[in-house]
Amino acid sequence: MYSKFAPRLLLFLALNSLQLFNVGVFAGDDLTARDNPLSPKGYLTRYWNRKVHNNLLKPEFLINKASPLTVAQCAAFQKLADQHSLADQLPDFCTKANLFCFPNLNSDKPAGDGEFASYHNKNFSNHGSTEAFKSYSHRDSAAVDTFQRYSHEKFVHNDNFAGYASNGNVADQSFDSYGVKGSSGQGQFENYNSQVNVPDLRFTTYSSDTNSRKQSFVQYSDGANIGDEKFTTYGKDGNIPENHFSNYGKDSNTIVSSFDNYGSANSPNDTFTSYGLNSNVPNNTFTNYGSDANNPKESFTNYRDHSNEGTDNFQNYGKDGNSGAADFQNYGQSFNEGSDKFTGYGGNKHAPVGFKVYGLNRSFAEYSDQITTDFATYINDSSVIEASLAKSPRKMNKYWVEPGKFFREAMLKTGTIMPMADVRDKMPQRSFLPRSLVSKLPFSSSKLEELKKIFHAANDSSMETMLVDTLKECERAPSPGETKRCATSIEDILDFATSVLGHNVVVRSIENTNGYGRNITIGQVKGINGGKVTRSVSCHQSLFPYMVYYCHSVPKVRVYEADILDSESKAKINHGVAVCHLDTSAWSPTHGAFVALGSGPGEIEVCHWIFENDMSWTTAD
Repeated sequence: MYSKFAPRLLLFLALNSLQLFNVGVFAGDDLTARDNPLSPKGYLTRYWNRKVHNNLLKPEFLINKASPLTVAQCAAFQKLADQHSLADQLPDFCTKANLFCFPNLNSDKPAGDGEFASYHNKNFSNHGSTEAFKSYSHRDSAAVDTFQRYSHEKFVHNDNFAGYASNGNVADQSFDSYGVKGSSGQGQFENYNSQVNVPDLRFTTYSSDTNSRKQSFVQYSDGANIGDEKFTTYGKDGNIPENHFSNYGKDSNTIVSSFDNYGSANSPNDTFTSYGLNSNVPNNTFTNYGSDANNPKESFTNYRDHSNEGTDNFQNYGKDGNSGAADFQNYGQSFNEGSDKFTGYGGNKHAPVGFKVYGLNRSFAEYSDQITTDFATYINDSSVIEASLAKSPRKMNKYWVEPGKFFREAMLKTGTIMPMADVRDKMPQRSFLPRSLVSKLPFSSSKLEELKKIFHAANDSSMETMLVDTLKECERAPSPGETKRCATSIEDILDFATSVLGHNVVVRSIENTNGYGRNITIGQVKGINGGKVTRSVSCHQSLFPYMVYYCHSVPKVRVYEADILDSESKAKINHGVAVCHLDTSAWSPTHGAFVALGSGPGEIEVCHWIFENDMSWTTAD
């Protein structure tokens, strides 16, 4: 008997077997051969066609961020979400949905001699025979490691740690013990979490209780972006140690760091070259350097030199030491005044002390009058340091803002040679979740504990920080004139863009990343909507387990497209999109744009490129 449901069944089977094809640079209305029209990507395409009333091509980079889940997988995870049991299936969920989740660490206890060429995402319990550890968690997007003991109680042992979790995105690292109770020999830690976007670092003990051992730490968290780091002990209670620390937190942006103890040994020969050099808005606490040391030879070259604003607390340097000598060359000669406190320096009349420069408007709460002192310069007059910095402001500005990150509108002219910022997408690879699934997950600070449970975010972990920071930004009140929304699906982006601009819209982004980090030449320039002041919606990625975009519209902007040429050959290498903000009156006086370009809020317009995988929506011409 012919069923009345047969036509619907045949249609369903036909749709499921439908084979469509790829297009070139942009994804049009067609789906790939493996995509089911009933899948999240298929639903998205139909939704896009309903919301956008033109036949302009859809950008491939955005369409490719649609969820890869099949219809069946989506339904299964929705059921788990309804049952509040997604956390039990997190590894499978993260893999199939292409989410950014931290791995579950494997326990590992290697033994024996040999060189490690590469190692990552492990619980490393005990190791000490290896002479050279070349790379640990290098270029991992999400490096989660615990290294409990390395080179413990070794005699005449040389070791070298060449790289630990460098060039990553989000690093959650714990290094408990390195070179403790060693005797003679030497060790070197060359690079720890250099060029990491969001570090969360804990280094508990380095080279403590050693005897006549030489240790050096070359780079610690150099060029990091935003995060937390803590170094508890370096070289404490050693006997005639020689310790060198070259760079801590150099060229970093808004890092919260603490260093609890450095030195405090018997007859130490310690040097600390740089702490927080060229950093932007640092929050640093240095508790002890060489306190209670016996016959020390201590040197501290630079502390937060050439830094911008921030909060610093340096509690003790060479306090209660016995004999020996201490020298501090520069503390806090900064571009913009921060909040600094230096509590104690020196403390023994037999210890000659040198302090060459102590910077602008600082509070020196405690200074011992029982020591022999050479205090060369104490700057407590802002005009002095401002005059010295004014001699070469452009040279100073480069320390806090990457060249080319901000520029003036007049530079968008054919033939202009200018530096190109690093426009590469440095976020981890992720996909959106289907709207039907993401609507079942909490997305608010009030539901933080539930979110932490789903994504296995421990207290004070990088995952918790990531969740908190994104929710905070999404929930903050809009700036004057700003309209904003955090979009947790591409459908959300479409809804927001069309609500602001109408349904005849187009989305633009930079074509590729060619030219970044060097000088480029501007080729042909086109003003969107005839170069008139226009409305636009800009969307920038946020760091979250699944794809989230922070979308906002601000008044009084002009949007441009520009060919980007190689400055030597003049060949076209890229095609960029620039947004120029004409009204900067509500911006902070310390905004990076004003540091880079001079001037202040409301006095100049500021332009910037749309970075890779970010986007600008406008009405179609």
